[in-house]
Amino acid sequence: MVKVITGENPSALGYHMPAEWEPHLQCWMGWPERPDNWREKAGPAQATFAQVAIAVSKFEPITLCASTAQFTKVYEEMQHHPNIRVVEMSMNDSWFRDTGPTFVRRDRTSDSSGDEQLVAGIDWQFNSWGGLADGCYDDWSLDNLVAKKILELERHPRFPHHMILEGGSIHVDGEGTCLTTEECLLNPNRNPDMSKDEIEEQLKLYLGVEKVIWLPRGLYGDDDTNGHIDNICCFVKPGAVLLSWTDDESDPQYERSVEALSVLSNTTDAKGRKIEVFKIHIPGPLYMTEEESAGVESSGHAVPRPPGTRLAASYVNFYIANGGIVAPAFGNKWDGEAYDVLRKLFPDHEVVMVKGAREIVLGGGNIHCIIQQQPAPITDAAN
Repeated sequence: MVKVITGENPSALGYHMPAEWEPHLQCWMGWPERPDNWREKAGPAQATFAQVAIAVSKFEPITLCASTAQFTKVYEEMQHHPNIRVVEMSMNDSWFRDTGPTFVRRDRTSDSSGDEQLVAGIDWQFNSWGGLADGCYDDWSLDNLVAKKILELERHPRFPHHMILEGGSIHVDGEGTCLTTEECLLNPNRNPDMSKDEIEEQLKLYLGVEKVIWLPRGLYGDDDTNGHIDNICCFVKPGAVLLSWTDDESDPQYERSVEALSVLSNTTDAKGRKIEVFKIHIPGPLYMTEEESAGVESSGHAVPRPPGTRLAASYVNFYIANGGIVAPAFGNKWDGEAYDVLRKLFPDHEVVMVKGAREIVLGGGNIHCIIQQQPAPITDAAN
C-alpha cells in the first residue's frame, strides 16, 4: 500500500502542481471501448487513441491502460512501440485527464525516502461530470478508482480529497497561478455545499497556487464537462495564455471569448505580471452527422449523441509533451493556422497534428482530455 496522507495538505508539505511544459517522467492514457459513447463499437476512436499514443511516445514514455477485454488487442497493437507500456485496468470510460490523479511535486528534503516521495498525487472525487442528474453516464464507480490505481502502481503518496473535481477543469503555470471556469467549478452538480471562496481555498492548498483566475464560462457546446478550462484557455508559458477565439460575432462562442478576454486583460498572475493573451481560432463550427450519431448505441446508461449536436472542438485542447506538442486537427480550414500558432508559441517543440481528432470530440473531449502527465522528480528535471 502506498502512503495515504490525510490531515495535511500538499502545499503545507512543499508540494505544488508543476506546469505542463515542465519535464515528465511519463504520461497516462486509457483505452476507449464503451459503445454507448464511441461510435461503431469504439473502432474509429480506438484508431485515433492509438495515433495519439504513438505520437506522444516519440517524446516521452506512456502507460496505456486497457480493460481485460481489450488488453490483448491493445498489447499486440502497441508491442512494436517500445516507449508504450500496456497495463490492464478496469474503467468506465477513458478520460484520464479527469479521472487520473493530479500529480504534484516537491524538492528533496531530509524526510524524503526516495524519488517516489518527491512526486505525489491528489485523488479527487469523480461523479461523471454531474452525477445521476447531469452526468455523462450513470455508473462511474470504476473511474473513481483510477487515480488510486495509478498511484499504487507508481508507489507515490496519495492525497485523498472529498471535493469533486476533474483535471480538465484546472490549468496552472507552475508559478502560483491557476486558471479555471465558474461554469464548471461552481456548477451545483459538483460541490453544491461549497462556496466559491471555499473551492478556491482548496485549490490553493492542494495545487500549491497563490492566485486563481476565474473565467466565467468555457467553450460553447461543452455541455458534457460544463465548460472545462482546457477547451477554452491554457497557459503556454508563465504570464501568457492561449485563448479559443472567433471573429464571427453571430457565433455564440464570440460572446464567451470576448468575456474571457476581458477578464484576462484586467488581471495579473500570482507574480504580478499582466497576462499576455494569444488567440487561436476555433474550428468549424462542427456538428455531429447523422451517420456518426447512428453509430452510437443507445443503452440508457449514457447521454445520447443526437445528430446536429455542435461539437466542442478546440485547438486549445492539446498536450505538451517533453519537446513535443500533440494537437488536434479536424480536416478544417483552420488546421493550418492552428499549426502555425502553436509552432510560434512553442519554438523549441515539434508540433504534431493528429488528423483523426474529430473522433475524440464526438465522444465529448479531445487530446488533452485523454492524457494525464506524471512529472519527473525535481532531481531528474534539473539534470
